[in-house]
Amino acid sequence: MFQSLSDLKQAVAKVYNSVNQEMYEIGVKRLRVDIIGSKIVILAEHRRIPGLKALDKVNRSVTRMLDVALLDENKKRLKAQFEAELGLKIKTVLKDYDPEHEVAATVAVLYEPLTEG
Repeated sequence: MFQSLSDLKQAVAKVYNSVNQEMYEIGVKRLRVDIIGSKIVILAEHRRIPGLKALDKVNRSVTRMLDVALLDENKKRLKAQFEAELGLKIKTVLKDYDPEHEVAATVAVLYEPLTEG
């Protein structure tokens, strides 16, 4: 489907940013995609949702629960979009987010390793 891993990385970045905009109406600040065997690793700098940022200072336990719920939904959407738009066979998507530094790490684990060509 893709002529090179570079093309795939660009397509992954586009899907990732699209899902982010769909869910949060905010694009990412920076994004890096690496492919390591059967794993797609995405590191991204995000803008914190302003309401959650304000609530973090008052009641972090509430925003932590919201973060987990948002991460779960984001992982479902990423998996579905990676499969539908890119034709990837995804085993699972793992994701975590550090609200203090506004950095997210996402790993999409595929059933088969990706190779050039």
